[in-house]
Amino acid sequence: MHFNIPVFIPHLGCPFQCIYCNQKYISGTTKPPDVEEVHAIILQKLSTIDSKNAIVEVAFFGGSFTCISKPEQEKYLQAVQPYIRDKKVSGIRISTRPDYIDESILQLLHQYHVSTIELGVQSMSDSVLLKAGRGHTAADVVKASELIRKGGFDLGIQTMIGLPGEDKEESEYTASRVIDLKPDCVRIYPVLVLKDTELERLFSDGKYEPLTLELAVERVAPVLKMYIHNDINVIKVGLHPSEEFESGGKLVAGPFHPAFREMVMSRLWKNEFNDYLLQKHIIVKENMDITITVPSSQYNYTIGYEAINKLYLKKYFNMVRFVRSDTLNRLEFNVDYH
Repeated sequence: MHFNIPVFIPHLGCPFQCIYCNQKYISGTTKPPDVEEVHAIILQKLSTIDSKNAIVEVAFFGGSFTCISKPEQEKYLQAVQPYIRDKKVSGIRISTRPDYIDESILQLLHQYHVSTIELGVQSMSDSVLLKAGRGHTAADVVKASELIRKGGFDLGIQTMIGLPGEDKEESEYTASRVIDLKPDCVRIYPVLVLKDTELERLFSDGKYEPLTLELAVERVAPVLKMYIHNDINVIKVGLHPSEEFESGGKLVAGPFHPAFREMVMSRLWKNEFNDYLLQKHIIVKENMDITITVPSSQYNYTIGYEAINKLYLKKYFNMVRFVRSDTLNRLEFNVDYH
């Protein structure tokens, strides 16, 4: 079992202002925590975790960690060391920019038991990165990833779907390039329009149209399938539900939904079933029943969000039954007609 103890340091250190970014809204905080607050966060989370039977990382998220001055980095990293020495925490996870990784930075992180480095990649298309104001290129991503893996760290990649200038082909191109980097984990975020961002201005001026929820689900499903088929662990699909987003106060527009991952996985499975039926050229006889055996871990997804896949199949079959299997994995399934 793996647990992250998230410590948010919103926008601390980052020299760029990406058009979509307002980290204080995403993290729910406007100022970085001091050392005492870091200790309080760790202790509170540890009180709810059986750390003896889990891998626990303290995760510095929300900003670009290696853009911070070295003394500031060390201040936060040192705060975690007592918990690592006491074996209550296994290591540290940070998120940062690809263009703020080099060998000297990695030496410092290694010294303080950083185990995982997540890169905010967003896209592997240079034209999309330029329009998003990222300030780095796809080549920077490749270089940083190679250094991270060579240094013995776990590599995480964060990407976005629906950036200005990005289409379906480019989102799948980004996924293929990310797969080549062989990351240990990936996060996929649909682009949301938040208040007080450049993207809000573009949206208000009619120069940017965010993906609808339906289109975002449709766009992410094949990307997620690519990662699954390449055994890459996708640890996040969509942003975590928060009062800020659910109330609509800080979310201006975009495909936010608290069950976004479930909706994407449901669409992925619907596509699989549909492709199978088309491939097999199934001629549905009147009153034909179907039993689909699916991986136990995927059971709810195969039925679908709000049973959407079961309802879809019932258009073609009299009775639709899903059965769990502990021997099938990933996107495998068996079909019986009767």
